[in-house]
Amino acid sequence: MAPRVVVVGGGLSGLSAAHTIYLAGGNVVLLDKQGFFGGNSTKATSGINGALTRTQVDHKIGDSVKQFYEDTLKSARDKARPDLIKVLTYKSAAAVEWLQDVFNLDLTLVSRLGGHSQPRTHRGHDAKFPGMAITYALMQRIEELAENEPHRVEIIKKARVTSLNKNGNNVTGVTYELNGETLTVDGPVVLATGGYAADFGDGSLLKQHRPDTFGLATTNGTHATGDGQKMVMAIGGNAIDMDKVQVHPTGLVDPKDPGSKWKFLAAEALRGEGGLLLNADGDRFCDELGHRDYVSGMMWKEKDKGKFPIRLILNSKASNTLDFHTRHYSGRGLMKKMTGAELAKEIGCTPDHLQSTFKTYNAIADGKQKDPWGKKFFHNMPVDINDDFHVAVMEPVLHFTMGGIEINDKAQVLNQEQKPFDGLFACGELAGGVHGANRLGGSSLLGCVVYGRVAGDSASNYLFQQALSGQAAGAARLGQISLHLDPSSPGKVTVEWANGAAGSAPASQPQAAGPAAAPAAAGGRSVGSS
Repeated sequence: MAPRVVVVGGGLSGLSAAHTIYLAGGNVVLLDKQGFFGGNSTKATSGINGALTRTQVDHKIGDSVKQFYEDTLKSARDKARPDLIKVLTYKSAAAVEWLQDVFNLDLTLVSRLGGHSQPRTHRGHDAKFPGMAITYALMQRIEELAENEPHRVEIIKKARVTSLNKNGNNVTGVTYELNGETLTVDGPVVLATGGYAADFGDGSLLKQHRPDTFGLATTNGTHATGDGQKMVMAIGGNAIDMDKVQVHPTGLVDPKDPGSKWKFLAAEALRGEGGLLLNADGDRFCDELGHRDYVSGMMWKEKDKGKFPIRLILNSKASNTLDFHTRHYSGRGLMKKMTGAELAKEIGCTPDHLQSTFKTYNAIADGKQKDPWGKKFFHNMPVDINDDFHVAVMEPVLHFTMGGIEINDKAQVLNQEQKPFDGLFACGELAGGVHGANRLGGSSLLGCVVYGRVAGDSASNYLFQQALSGQAAGAARLGQISLHLDPSSPGKVTVEWANGAAGSAPASQPQAAGPAAAPAAAGGRSVGSS
């Protein structure tokens, strides 16, 4: 079989890498330990970030790549990697437009999420969450390619990769288990195995690096167990920022199973479009559009004060803007629609107190009062008790792991000497350092696409260079053989099977005359022909 790149992980990042390799003319085999593709990418509910996109221009949004870069640096704090953040932000528009142009995705709606200075989180009118719509488009296309061009694209599901195969500094492929057999596949490797925010078993990376989060529920699928991190560390790769685990403030509490370890995420877009967080007294307690770790921290303070549960509420304007979200959550029994009076009764406060909370908030939005928590952006105003509301109970949940495997800006995995492994690349949530200490909403899908494409490009280039090296070696071997044709001895030829270093001579150098062939170089032998 022709040389190909091995991609491990069928979420958005692995799919982006696989498509990039295919579009560059390379061949690819895509493995996933589950029986279906998607990973956590299908769960992303708010959208994908991009700065200076066509959609932003159409909406007359005055964004810039520099602003996005600065917003991301600020969110990343002391763990910021400017080189990786520059790739993430400066390639963001190209990533969004690649999805639009190559996969015909609708990404024409834009929201502002927490920590962003401009609206830049893109989604479509599709009756799916953005992560699901985007990932499904790439998933369906790769499955079509595997069916129509099996010589170029192969898919192996339920294949649990257990180790990376290595020769010196060169990663040569992977070992995997399938149907009770242990098998190998050779080629440069792109790892896109995701994070470890559901790693609750033996050898848990969460328990090792963030034991304080181990008891929290998670929004992740059961597959997010840090497989890639563990495999890379086993061959001498570096894990960085492993204590940087994002606790998302708005996990939806199921009234039927409030203690469940697995929770759905309430999209940050709900707060981006005007959703408010209220404590058990019916009061606001934070800037709802602050960074995720800030909002989660403020919620924990309310819990310490005995002010749980926390409710997320959306007025009718916000609910209509996010109609798919509210219908989806309501259909799962995680959100309820009610009047303002019913909301006050559920909270346990008077209608007058709740209306006072709303009046104060409206005055802040109008610039008549200063927000105690510094909120700057307001949407779908005003808020009034005589309106209808969608309401859900929230609690902070494990959501994303910023820590992971150390890479450079070409998505090459670094060894303990800070040099790249040959033939090993990482992307998506597996790659550490891309988001620093805290990830901005909308940048998970972006990181998957940007670094999936970077890893795919780098792996394609590596495969191409290997092919060129192989051709050059073949040409050199032919040259070495031709030097052993002795014109003074017709019918005799010396064939060398070793490296040809001994006995080589310039083509213009006269050969010794004689009836016998010249002695073969080490490892060669004389072959007679009549």
